[in-house]
Formats: sequence, C-alpha cells, structure tokens
Amino acid sequence: MLNVARLRALKEVAARGTLSAAADALDYTQSAVSQQIAALESEVGLALLERHARGVRPTAAGRALLAHTDGVLARIEAAEAELAAIAGLRGGRLRMASFPTAGATLMPLAIAMFKTLHPGVELSLAEGEPQEIAPRLLAGEFDLALLFEFGEHEPRPAPAPAPAPARARDHALERVALLRDPMYLALPRRHRLAGAPALRLEQLRGEAWIQTSRSSPCARHVVRCCHAAGFEPNVSFESDDYQTIQGLVAAEVGVALIPELALSVVRDDIAIRALHPHPPVREVIAAAPADARLAPAAPAMLDMLRQAAARYEAVGVRRAA
Repeated sequence: MLNVARLRALKEVAARGTLSAAADALDYTQSAVSQQIAALESEVGLALLERHARGVRPTAAGRALLAHTDGVLARIEAAEAELAAIAGLRGGRLRMASFPTAGATLMPLAIAMFKTLHPGVELSLAEGEPQEIAPRLLAGEFDLALLFEFGEHEPRPAPAPAPAPARARDHALERVALLRDPMYLALPRRHRLAGAPALRLEQLRGEAWIQTSRSSPCARHVVRCCHAAGFEPNVSFESDDYQTIQGLVAAEVGVALIPELALSVVRDDIAIRALHPHPPVREVIAAAPADARLAPAAPAMLDMLRQAAARYEAVGVRRAA
C-alpha cells in the first residue's frame, strides 16, 4: 500500500523541482525527503525522479503516479476534515429510537436543545416498544435508544410470570437512568371511586379493564400488579394508543392504568388518580451498546436527555389524588 507521507513528498519535489525546495516546504531535511522518495521508489519498483542540470523531474512512472496523487491526497484530506467535524460535533449523524410516550415528551425537548448547540449533526428517530428496539440497538441499527423497564421491587404474581421482553439490564447494553414514570389510574368522571381517598388496586376487583395489547410490557405488568393484588383483571378492550384508552375510559367501558408520560393531554371527562401506597413505576432509561464505542454525538445527546428529564420532572404532569 502506498504511503501517504511519501506521496506528499513526491508531489512537493515534482512541483518545486529540487529536493531542497521540497524539504523547505515540508519542513523536513533534504536527507529525509530523499529517503522518502527512495522508499516510495522501492515500494513501486520503479524510478520516479530523474536528475537534470537544475534539479529533478518526474519519470514516466513518476508522472503516472502524480496523476493520481492529487486525487488521493484530496480524498484523504476530505476524510480527515469530516472525521474532525464529527469529533467536534460539526457533522456526522446520530441514529436514535424511542418508545412512543417518551418520543412525544422527552425526545422533542432533547432534540430541540441538541440542534441549537450542534446544528451540523444529522439526527434520526425511529419508534417502537422496548422489546422491538433493544435487539435492533444491539444489532447496530441505532446508536442510542430510550427504553423502559419495571423495577425489581414491583409486585410479581405467583406462580412466576411469563418471560419478560428484552430489557436494558442485559449486560450487552450500557444504561443511563433518566426518570421514574409512575402509572396512574384512569376512571370515568362519574365512577363511584373517582372521589375516593387513597385508592388501592384491590378496590378495582371486578372492574372491566382497558389496557395496551396483551404482549406489550405495560399490559403484562398491569396483569402482574392485579395478580399481586389478588385478582385476575377482566380485560374488555385493548389499544396501544393511550388517547384511545382515555376515550374508552370516558365512555365508561372500563378503567385503565396509564403512565404519566402518556398524560401530557388529559380529557375533561375522566378522573386521574394515584394508587396507594405505591403506584406501579416504569424506569425510563437511555441505552447504548456496551461493546462498541459511542458515536461522538451520543454523550452530548445523553446530556440533553438528562436535562429534558429533569425539566419534565420539574414541570411535568403530576397526578396525585
């Protein structure tokens, strides 16, 4: 493989006509330039320069190599400039993914702050549930993802629950905790318990339930919580759209547990109540592959996500009874 420094030496010698002039331009000694040319000639197996009365000039082989040298050096310089821009967050890209409720709340705040500071970085965002995103993150499709998981202290049914979906506790993922996202009980405004103090999950025995699709992490956790409270939830409707779930609650066809991140907009005809003594909580995390170097823009975006989470916790929708 041709050596870039030697190509630069050949270019300068050909342009300036003497080894000494090229040495001055490159800030080398004349001996160093001579050694670079000799090594390059050894690499290609051909003489590249010939001497004449006033210096040196390229041979036919030298002219053929020089015809490509400008393009090679220009491409290398462009690559170096692009890498410097990426490292300095003046370019490059960051591929992200998020579950929907964080994608509608935390991610827009973080992206807006990031773009203000680093407008040259190209950002992309895909959406999906944690069990869909985590494998794609590990496969290298994304550089950074927002996921959620339920704390180990959360109630578990007996017997043991079905296997959990892909979790960011996997050792192949580096995880950064962002915030706790409690789940609140949504009731029809005219429900008998809408004004009751200190609601407990046990009081919802016998109610019709509305939840996300049965295989989703949130639906599975709602079932686990109900089992821990001593009853099997009677699920009447399923939807992965929390606005649809609010509409079904308002229509008085059931009750639902809704994460706080999904309560940035709340209908007037439903009541949102906290469960006591402790509501179910989703732990929202940022995750990246543990066995790969972070994309240069990822640490800056992580900082923006921390700030967005802190801002949300300070002014977010808190639904205490």
